[in-house]
Amino acid sequence: MSTDIAPELIARDPQQALHRLRRAWQGHGERWVFGYASLIWRPEFDAAEHRTALVHGWHRALRMRSRVNRGTPERPGLVFALLPGGACRGMVYRLRAEQAEAELERLWAREMPTGVYDARLLPCRTPQGMVAALAFTLSRRSEACLAQLPDEELLHILRHARGRYGSTLEYLAETAAALRAHGVRDREIERLMALSRHHGLV
Repeated sequence: MSTDIAPELIARDPQQALHRLRRAWQGHGERWVFGYASLIWRPEFDAAEHRTALVHGWHRALRMRSRVNRGTPERPGLVFALLPGGACRGMVYRLRAEQAEAELERLWAREMPTGVYDARLLPCRTPQGMVAALAFTLSRRSEACLAQLPDEELLHILRHARGRYGSTLEYLAETAAALRAHGVRDREIERLMALSRHHGLV
């Protein structure tokens, strides 16, 4: 069920990657999108259906550098990325058939203006069965992917990093609240929220 889009093509040409995604999606009757962070609390599309979903082989990690949305070039912030290994519980959204193409264009403009992600169709386990969903993953080789940071550095970023859409701390808190609202537990996010509370950030 999984169909990968070549990451090297995405890095060179996001529009070519979009074309490849459309071709890969032709074998599937429905258009699903997997959300693991901001796509849960700010999807920006009108979904016909949503479900909780589990993806194996990928995990959510606060390790993607953000120099615009949640930080600046001088003081970069962090956002979540879907990295290889482990498993990730999030949400899948089914696009309305009559709006799927327009919604995909909007989503691509939001997530792929620079081609930083590797777009993939991943098998997602839902309570109603398996679906193939578009997921925006990140290569560990990407310049935007950081090594695991010690808590002291994370706290410094959570205190100070702010970008076009707000702070890294706000982004973390929004993601934590959205996951809780859908009954999804992420131990690392809960740990980071507890760490933030302990240090008086929230």
